[in-house]
Amino acid sequence: MNQYKHLADSVVYSTRGLKAALIHKDPSLKLIGEGRSAFAFRIDGTNLVLKVFFPQFEKVAAEEAGIYRELAGNPFFPSLHKSGNNYLVMDYVRGMTLYQCLVNGMPIAAGHIEDVDQALKLAREKGLNPSDIHLRNIIITPDDEVKLIDVARFRQTKQCSQWEDLKSVFYKYYRHERFPKKMPEPAMNLIAYFYKRGLLPSIN
Repeated sequence: MNQYKHLADSVVYSTRGLKAALIHKDPSLKLIGEGRSAFAFRIDGTNLVLKVFFPQFEKVAAEEAGIYRELAGNPFFPSLHKSGNNYLVMDYVRGMTLYQCLVNGMPIAAGHIEDVDQALKLAREKGLNPSDIHLRNIIITPDDEVKLIDVARFRQTKQCSQWEDLKSVFYKYYRHERFPKKMPEPAMNLIAYFYKRGLLPSIN
């Protein structure tokens, strides 16, 4: 049996409303992320991540696998190694997300923002439409490189302003000497809540 399918099949969870709770997994899997559509695990002894999608999101798994294949060779995205009906196997990316940088006070530089722009430019040259770019899917590695993850929405047709909004905040506010470089997590979550509901004033 395919070892990755075996690992994906070991994942058991329960749901209550929109929330999934992990019940069981193979001992070699370490949970490193959980979202609306999937759990992400690091596979012990490897530099690989196994992303296991919930049954109702298997189409998302296929979509994301196809997008990662189109991004092959783009140095700003992890490589896809294997995929199945409900799972992806890709590079494990060490580092801190931009969200974690803000919570922990790790400086974000203009060069990081420029790298994200370059990553998205290269993706557009493949005919993709990068969308849903937010603080939790941009990672700064220990080598000070930028990596982007979670690309399932890179084919949607509508225009997404999230990255342009984040850039505006960076250039207009974050770089100012008095702007706090470390923000408490509750404040970050409150800002995200108001942003998603369109309750923040325009920053462009």
